[in-house]
Amino acid sequence: MTSVLAEADRGKLDPTSDTLFYDSPRFVYHVDTGFVQQLTQLYRELLPPDGRIFDLMSSWVSHLPPEVNYRFVQGHGLNGEELARNERLDAHFVQNLNENQVLPLDDASFDAVLNTVSVQYMQYPERIFAEIYRVLKPNGIAIISFSNRMFPHKAIQAWLERSDAQRLQLVKRYFESVQGFGEIETIAKSGRRFLVSGDPF
Repeated sequence: MTSVLAEADRGKLDPTSDTLFYDSPRFVYHVDTGFVQQLTQLYRELLPPDGRIFDLMSSWVSHLPPEVNYRFVQGHGLNGEELARNERLDAHFVQNLNENQVLPLDDASFDAVLNTVSVQYMQYPERIFAEIYRVLKPNGIAIISFSNRMFPHKAIQAWLERSDAQRLQLVKRYFESVQGFGEIETIAKSGRRFLVSGDPF
Protein backbone atom coordinates (compact mmCIF):
# COMPACT_ATOMS: atom_id res chain seq x y z
CA MET A 1 0.00 0.00 0.00
CA THR A 2 1.35 3.41 -0.97
CA SER A 3 0.24 6.80 0.31
CA VAL A 4 -1.88 8.97 -1.98
CA LEU A 5 -2.87 11.85 0.28
CA ALA A 6 -0.81 14.27 2.33
CA GLU A 7 -1.98 15.00 5.87
CA ALA A 8 -3.45 18.34 4.78
CA ASP A 9 -5.52 16.54 2.14
CA ARG A 10 -7.27 14.48 4.81
CA GLY A 11 -8.62 17.47 6.75
CA LYS A 12 -12.30 18.44 6.91
CA LEU A 13 -14.05 21.77 7.43
CA ASP A 14 -15.84 20.10 10.34
CA PRO A 15 -13.22 18.14 12.29
CA THR A 16 -15.65 16.71 14.85
CA SER A 17 -16.29 12.97 14.88
CA ASP A 18 -18.39 11.66 12.00
CA THR A 19 -20.19 9.51 14.57
CA LEU A 20 -21.82 12.65 15.95
CA PHE A 21 -22.82 13.97 12.53
CA TYR A 22 -24.49 10.71 11.52
CA ASP A 23 -26.11 10.10 14.91
CA SER A 24 -29.56 11.07 13.57
CA PRO A 25 -30.94 8.99 10.67
CA ARG A 26 -31.54 10.60 7.27
CA PHE A 27 -34.14 8.74 5.25
CA VAL A 28 -33.51 10.68 2.06
CA TYR A 29 -31.94 10.01 -1.33
CA HIS A 30 -28.55 11.66 -1.73
CA VAL A 31 -28.61 11.53 -5.54
CA ASP A 32 -31.35 11.96 -8.13
CA THR A 33 -33.47 9.33 -9.88
CA GLY A 34 -31.32 9.32 -13.02
CA PHE A 35 -28.19 8.51 -11.03
CA VAL A 36 -29.96 5.75 -9.09
CA GLN A 37 -31.33 4.16 -12.26
CA GLN A 38 -27.88 4.10 -13.88
CA LEU A 39 -26.31 2.64 -10.75
CA THR A 40 -28.96 -0.07 -10.39
CA GLN A 41 -28.49 -1.03 -14.03
CA LEU A 42 -24.73 -1.23 -13.52
CA TYR A 43 -25.27 -3.55 -10.56
CA ARG A 44 -27.67 -5.61 -12.66
CA GLU A 45 -24.98 -6.06 -15.31
CA LEU A 46 -21.93 -6.63 -13.10
CA LEU A 47 -22.93 -8.28 -9.83
CA PRO A 48 -23.20 -12.09 -9.71
CA PRO A 49 -26.81 -12.96 -8.80
CA ASP A 50 -25.70 -15.74 -6.47
CA GLY A 51 -22.93 -13.63 -4.95
CA ARG A 52 -22.04 -12.34 -1.52
CA ILE A 53 -22.21 -8.53 -1.56
CA PHE A 54 -20.70 -6.03 0.89
CA ASP A 55 -22.29 -2.57 0.86
CA LEU A 56 -19.65 -0.34 2.47
CA MET A 57 -20.78 2.97 4.01
CA SER A 58 -24.39 2.11 3.27
CA SER A 59 -27.65 3.66 4.43
CA TRP A 60 -31.37 2.82 4.32
CA VAL A 61 -31.18 1.94 0.60
CA SER A 62 -28.62 -0.01 -1.44
CA HIS A 63 -29.96 0.58 -4.98
CA LEU A 64 -29.60 -3.11 -5.83
CA PRO A 65 -31.89 -4.42 -8.60
CA PRO A 66 -35.14 -5.42 -6.87
CA GLU A 67 -35.65 -8.57 -8.93
CA VAL A 68 -32.30 -10.12 -7.95
CA ASN A 69 -31.93 -12.10 -4.73
CA TYR A 70 -28.26 -12.25 -3.80
CA ARG A 71 -26.93 -15.03 -1.61
CA PHE A 72 -25.95 -12.61 1.16
CA VAL A 73 -25.74 -8.83 1.51
CA GLN A 74 -23.65 -7.40 4.33
CA GLY A 75 -24.08 -3.73 5.18
CA HIS A 76 -21.93 -1.22 7.00
CA GLY A 77 -22.55 2.39 7.93
CA LEU A 78 -22.60 4.97 10.68
CA ASN A 79 -26.28 4.93 11.61
CA GLY A 80 -27.86 1.77 12.92
CA GLU A 81 -31.43 2.98 12.34
CA GLU A 82 -30.76 3.59 8.65
CA LEU A 83 -29.13 0.19 8.22
CA ALA A 84 -31.98 -1.56 10.04
CA ARG A 85 -34.44 0.05 7.58
CA ASN A 86 -32.51 -1.29 4.56
CA GLU A 87 -34.52 -4.30 3.40
CA ARG A 88 -31.71 -5.60 1.18
CA LEU A 89 -29.28 -6.20 4.03
CA ASP A 90 -29.03 -9.62 5.65
CA ALA A 91 -26.68 -8.29 8.32
CA HIS A 92 -25.05 -4.98 9.19
CA PHE A 93 -22.60 -3.33 11.55
CA VAL A 94 -21.78 0.24 12.58
CA GLN A 95 -18.18 1.45 12.46
CA ASN A 96 -16.49 4.83 11.99
CA LEU A 97 -13.90 4.16 9.28
CA ASN A 98 -12.15 7.45 9.91
CA GLU A 99 -11.30 6.15 13.39
CA ASN A 100 -10.82 2.45 12.64
CA GLN A 101 -10.18 1.23 9.10
CA VAL A 102 -9.96 -2.51 9.91
CA LEU A 103 -13.15 -4.28 8.84
CA PRO A 104 -14.43 -7.12 11.09
CA LEU A 105 -14.79 -9.39 8.05
CA ASP A 106 -12.97 -12.50 6.85
CA ASP A 107 -10.43 -12.48 4.05
CA ALA A 108 -11.75 -13.28 0.56
CA SER A 109 -15.36 -13.47 1.77
CA PHE A 110 -17.22 -11.31 -0.78
CA ASP A 111 -17.77 -11.41 -4.52
CA ALA A 112 -18.36 -7.65 -4.67
CA VAL A 113 -17.83 -4.55 -2.56
CA LEU A 114 -19.99 -1.49 -3.21
CA ASN A 115 -19.49 2.09 -2.07
CA THR A 116 -22.13 4.61 -3.08
CA VAL A 117 -21.59 8.39 -2.90
CA SER A 118 -19.41 8.11 0.20
CA VAL A 119 -15.80 7.88 -0.99
CA GLN A 120 -15.41 11.65 -0.52
CA TYR A 121 -15.67 11.23 3.25
CA MET A 122 -12.77 8.76 3.63
CA GLN A 123 -9.83 10.36 5.45
CA TYR A 124 -7.69 7.23 5.08
CA PRO A 125 -8.79 5.84 1.71
CA GLU A 126 -5.56 3.95 1.13
CA ARG A 127 -6.18 1.77 4.20
CA ILE A 128 -9.86 1.32 3.40
CA PHE A 129 -9.13 0.27 -0.18
CA ALA A 130 -6.58 -2.20 1.17
CA GLU A 131 -9.37 -3.64 3.33
CA ILE A 132 -11.69 -3.76 0.32
CA TYR A 133 -9.07 -5.82 -1.50
CA ARG A 134 -8.58 -8.08 1.52
CA VAL A 135 -12.26 -9.02 1.86
CA LEU A 136 -12.79 -9.52 -1.88
CA LYS A 137 -12.57 -13.01 -3.33
CA PRO A 138 -10.11 -13.55 -6.20
CA ASN A 139 -11.61 -11.97 -9.33
CA GLY A 140 -14.10 -10.08 -7.17
CA ILE A 141 -15.30 -6.62 -8.14
CA ALA A 142 -15.34 -3.28 -6.33
CA ILE A 143 -17.75 -0.59 -7.55
CA ILE A 144 -17.15 2.93 -6.23
CA SER A 145 -19.82 5.38 -7.39
CA PHE A 146 -20.02 9.10 -6.71
CA SER A 147 -21.48 12.35 -7.98
CA ASN A 148 -20.90 16.00 -7.13
CA ARG A 149 -23.38 16.01 -4.25
CA MET A 150 -21.97 15.81 -0.74
CA PHE A 151 -21.97 17.23 2.75
CA PRO A 152 -19.08 19.63 2.00
CA HIS A 153 -18.13 20.18 5.63
CA LYS A 154 -17.57 16.42 5.97
CA ALA A 155 -15.74 15.81 2.68
CA ILE A 156 -11.95 15.75 2.80
CA GLN A 157 -9.94 18.72 1.54
CA ALA A 158 -8.50 16.75 -1.37
CA TRP A 159 -12.03 16.17 -2.66
CA LEU A 160 -13.27 19.73 -2.20
CA GLU A 161 -10.44 21.28 -4.18
CA ARG A 162 -10.78 18.97 -7.20
CA SER A 163 -13.06 19.02 -10.24
CA ASP A 164 -15.28 16.04 -11.11
CA ALA A 165 -12.68 14.78 -13.60
CA GLN A 166 -9.90 15.14 -11.04
CA ARG A 167 -11.96 13.28 -8.46
CA LEU A 168 -12.28 10.37 -10.87
CA GLN A 169 -8.50 10.27 -11.20
CA LEU A 170 -8.15 10.48 -7.42
CA VAL A 171 -10.30 7.39 -6.91
CA LYS A 172 -8.25 5.57 -9.55
CA ARG A 173 -5.16 6.41 -7.50
CA TYR A 174 -6.83 4.92 -4.43
CA PHE A 175 -7.17 1.64 -6.31
CA GLU A 176 -3.61 1.88 -7.63
CA SER A 177 -2.27 2.42 -4.11
CA VAL A 178 -3.11 -1.22 -3.30
CA GLN A 179 -1.09 -3.92 -4.99
CA GLY A 180 -3.34 -6.61 -6.43
CA PHE A 181 -6.31 -4.80 -7.95
CA GLY A 182 -6.73 -5.67 -11.61
CA GLU A 183 -8.04 -3.53 -14.45
CA ILE A 184 -9.66 -0.27 -13.36
CA GLU A 185 -12.63 0.70 -15.51
CA THR A 186 -14.22 4.13 -15.27
CA ILE A 187 -17.66 5.32 -16.34
CA ALA A 188 -18.40 9.05 -16.41
CA LYS A 189 -21.65 10.66 -17.54
CA SER A 190 -22.59 14.31 -17.28
CA GLY A 191 -26.12 13.81 -15.96
CA ARG A 192 -27.57 16.05 -18.67
CA ARG A 193 -30.41 14.51 -20.67
CA PHE A 194 -32.68 16.29 -23.11
CA LEU A 195 -31.44 19.72 -21.97
CA VAL A 196 -32.28 18.89 -18.35
CA SER A 197 -29.48 18.81 -15.82
CA GLY A 198 -29.13 15.93 -13.38
CA ASP A 199 -26.50 14.54 -11.04
CA PRO A 200 -23.32 13.51 -12.90
CA PHE A 201 -22.58 9.78 -12.71
